[in-house]
Amino acid sequence: MKNFIEEVTWRGMLHDVMPGTEEHLMEQMRVAYVGIDPTADSLHIGHLVGVMLLKHFQLSGHKPLALVGGATGMIGDPSGKSNERNLLDEATLRHNQGAIKGQLARFLDFTSAEANAAELVNNYDWMKEFSFLDFIRDVGKHITVNYMMAKDSVKKRLTGETSEGMSFTEFTYQLVQGYDFLHLYRAKKCTLQMGGSDQWGNITTGTELVRRIEGGKAYALTCPLITKADGTKFGKSEGGNIWLDAERTSPYKFYQYWLNTSDVDAEKYIKIFTFLDKETIEKLIAEHSETPHLRVLQKRLAEEITVMVHSQADLENAIAASNAFFSPSMDELKKLDEKTFLEVFDGVPQAEISKEELSEGLDMIAALSAKTNFLASNSDARRELKQNAISLNKEKVAEDYKITSADLINNQFLLLQKGKKNYYVIKVR
Repeated sequence: MKNFIEEVTWRGMLHDVMPGTEEHLMEQMRVAYVGIDPTADSLHIGHLVGVMLLKHFQLSGHKPLALVGGATGMIGDPSGKSNERNLLDEATLRHNQGAIKGQLARFLDFTSAEANAAELVNNYDWMKEFSFLDFIRDVGKHITVNYMMAKDSVKKRLTGETSEGMSFTEFTYQLVQGYDFLHLYRAKKCTLQMGGSDQWGNITTGTELVRRIEGGKAYALTCPLITKADGTKFGKSEGGNIWLDAERTSPYKFYQYWLNTSDVDAEKYIKIFTFLDKETIEKLIAEHSETPHLRVLQKRLAEEITVMVHSQADLENAIAASNAFFSPSMDELKKLDEKTFLEVFDGVPQAEISKEELSEGLDMIAALSAKTNFLASNSDARRELKQNAISLNKEKVAEDYKITSADLINNQFLLLQKGKKNYYVIKVR
């Protein structure tokens, strides 16, 4: 039996743990669960810490349960939020559950013949037939209002400066989540719940129900909420969440997110979001400290997690796309599909022209000024061209050059460049 607590501790994945948990886990195979919000049909990287906890749990010889919160998804969790979430119907929740299981299967072994094979459970399955009267009689009477009010997640919502209070629905969330733990304790012999540090109050409500109703002993473990050194929110880009679904966040953008991690964050993230061993990580950190400009940590982090979430082929395509931007020739850019090409030049100014405008040849002055506004005026365009500062598709061009359809990249793009860093994309429709 591998020491799970020791493993997550050196990786910086342990925030708080109930006394006796380590000894409990070292005695025999145990069962633990992590709850997952099913309000979208994809996980995002904010979910990954919990998923990694489950994987390390399984690698340590224990049985992980991934609980999709179909019932709790219909309520909304007050922890760390200022407003209630949108409530979902059952059909949407079932669709999301199926999609999430497919993503979890890239991390957890659901098909093993061993006793510690992972399982996916949905709390809607045991809550849907539970009447309100039965719930308040069999569960609610065991937890006092004073106990529930003392939870930080409740107090913050009730005392915040901009607080609008919280509904009874949300107030009961910790009871519903606590009952999940009780149910899994009974049905699956689950004795540990894990989650983010903001979940400690909800998790301990579950351990209390196990103690009061079953006379049993259950345990709680939380991981730190992931932050970024610059104070911005982890898992967010200008376009929103970084999703695991390639249709929502492309492998190229996914790879770029990790590649652009700061040195401080990369040292932290490579322990949390990869399965590299301690010795390998320490060597990488030492190598990075000697030559930080080579960004060894960021590259290895981005490579490991892109392969884990997507595939080796997706990683290779992402690296090729990244290199294409800096390549002195057009060979790499010509290999990119339309979506990836536009992602590589995301944020670069763009304009559209028609193919008819290329039929007789488009002069460079018009391409730089009147047709695109890349440069402010014809005189600016003429001056830059005379100074040999303008490139078309990474080749220097003169004032008398005519752009035709033969210049199109993948039959639809033209890439203008002034100097080394100023790009402009023309999309031909």
